[in-house]
Amino acid sequence: MPITSKYSNKQVEQIIDDMFDVLEKHKTSPELALMVVGDIATNIINANVPAAQRAVIAEKFAKALQTSIKKD
Repeated sequence: MPITSKYSNKQVEQIIDDMFDVLEKHKTSPELALMVVGDIATNIINANVPAAQRAVIAEKFAKALQTSIKKD
């Protein structure tokens, strides 16, 4: 069953495009880009998720990331 999001594809794609523009502006290497994105995810979880739920949310995020990686 597909996951339904409350956010439009257009909204998500625009934010992704904006973030890629910032990374390109700074000539960011893949390693640095992943470090920055990881730090952003960590900061969002720590600032917006109750402490008791952080590990569960981080685990779900990690699993979603793993399932979205191309395996070719």
